[in-house]
Amino acid sequence: MGFFKMFRKPKTSVVLEIKKRTLATGTSTGGTITVSSKEEFDAVEIRAELRCIEKRRRERWVYDQRLKRDIRHVYWESVTLLSDDLKVSSQIHIVPGFKKTFPIEVNIPPNGRETLDGMDVNVSWFLKGVVGVDGRPDPISDTIELQVIRSTSTVSKEVEMVPCEYCKALMSIISSSCPICGAPRKS
Repeated sequence: MGFFKMFRKPKTSVVLEIKKRTLATGTSTGGTITVSSKEEFDAVEIRAELRCIEKRRRERWVYDQRLKRDIRHVYWESVTLLSDDLKVSSQIHIVPGFKKTFPIEVNIPPNGRETLDGMDVNVSWFLKGVVGVDGRPDPISDTIELQVIRSTSTVSKEVEMVPCEYCKALMSIISSSCPICGAPRKS
C-alpha cells in the first residue's frame, strides 16, 4: 500500500436501510447494511453504530479585561448516553465487484431516553453503517436519525403484600418502610 493511500477511504459504498425510523423504548426493528466495493482491501468488521446523545445548554460568566466586566458565555455540553456497535460481520477480505447485504436488528433499550428537542436540552438517536478498516479511514453510510418515543404498553406484575409489624397495614414486599406509619420493614 502506498503512503498516501492510507489517508483515503477505500472505494466502497455503504447503504444502511431500516424498516422503521420511529421506535418506542423497549422495541426493535430490522434493517440491512449493503456493502459494494470497487477496491480490494481487508475489513476488520462490518457494523452499525447506534448512538444516543444528550446536549445541554450551559452558561458561565467570564471576566473580560478590555470591557472590565463579566460577560456571559453560552455553550453546549454533550454526553453520550448510549453507544452500541451492532456487529454484522467479523474480519472479511473485500475484492473489486464485491456486493453483499447483511441483516441487522436495532434494539432500543426499555430504559432509553425518548427523543427531545428543547431550548436547553436535546436528546438525539443516530444510526450509521460502518466498514471498519485498520490504518485507513472507515467507509460509512449516511447517518439516520431515529425518533424514539415513550413506550405506551405497561407491564403490570403482581407484587406480594405483607403486613406491617407495627400498624398491620399492608405494604409491598419491595418497599423499605410502611406507607402508613413510616416504620422500617423487618426482613
